[in-house]
Amino acid sequence: MKTLASAVLLAATALTGLAGWGAPAAAADALTLQLKWVTQAQFAGYYVAAAKGFYKDAGLDVTIKAGGPDINPTQVIAAGGADVIVDWMPSALASREKGVPLVNIAQMFQKSGMMLTCRKDANIKDPKDFKGNTLGVWFSGNEYPFLAWMSKLGYSTSGSSPDVKVLKQGFNVDPLLQKQAACISTMTYNEYWQLIEAGMKPDELTIFKYQDQGVATLEDGLYASEKSLSDPKIVEKLAKFVKASAKGWEYAAKNQAEAVKIVLENDTTGAQTEEHQTTMMQEVAKLIDGGAKGTGYLDPADFDRTVGILMSGASAPVISKKPEGAYSHAVFDAAAKL
Repeated sequence: MKTLASAVLLAATALTGLAGWGAPAAAADALTLQLKWVTQAQFAGYYVAAAKGFYKDAGLDVTIKAGGPDINPTQVIAAGGADVIVDWMPSALASREKGVPLVNIAQMFQKSGMMLTCRKDANIKDPKDFKGNTLGVWFSGNEYPFLAWMSKLGYSTSGSSPDVKVLKQGFNVDPLLQKQAACISTMTYNEYWQLIEAGMKPDELTIFKYQDQGVATLEDGLYASEKSLSDPKIVEKLAKFVKASAKGWEYAAKNQAEAVKIVLENDTTGAQTEEHQTTMMQEVAKLIDGGAKGTGYLDPADFDRTVGILMSGASAPVISKKPEGAYSHAVFDAAAKL
């Protein structure tokens, strides 16, 4: 009897196992994220969320697409090549005014990392000293904060005799190293350190942080199309993505060495170095801190401040009117309930 009972139990177990084996697993929701720039610690939180399984645990199959000098995230999402993009708010709002209905669904960077870094031997001690000098500026949507600042100072940047000459800066620091410009655009977490790594010393440089000059605009935020927010199922998927991404960012900030390793593992170009990415991770971690309701929360006051700066130019404002519906807390609030 014992042998027969054992046989019956084994048969039942086998059938149960086969039934479980044959049951289809729930399919993960696919989502594509387009980054603003190349693979680097600026985007560590997303790579960490993927590597640590945070997206998978949320039921998501996330594809992270690196950016580059020839990739405009706004154009990518407009063409249906991404569900979410990382972009700076000035670029996103300017694009929205031109007809691309982007909506901020989460704001990962709470502070600006943008600076103008000048050679000390250019004798620029104050923003008023910019006049008559050549300043390096990134374009492709990155120029808007600079143009708003110059407009606030009352300096013209175009025409036959501009107050400041704008040098269209490539994504490197050569113009400052080669004395082609008195100042260039840098980020606290990237190009400034490229100058240091190239041999310049901090006491040879004068920096002007947008954050300190009262002209800081919001940078790396997550944007989706306005149409996608009208579908409750998509909002739920985006909420899962935002929550998992915030978890990735929080983990990256607390485990920076591991985060750098993950970033380097995802750098298919092999161009990044551990030294530079370590510094970048340290600086980026400072920018995500401060969300009033948690990582990724967009404070309406910060939105209004950014809009005000972009509209401050009397002759050439970046945007002509305050945008309506340019951000939504629907996804963030849904994420908080998961």
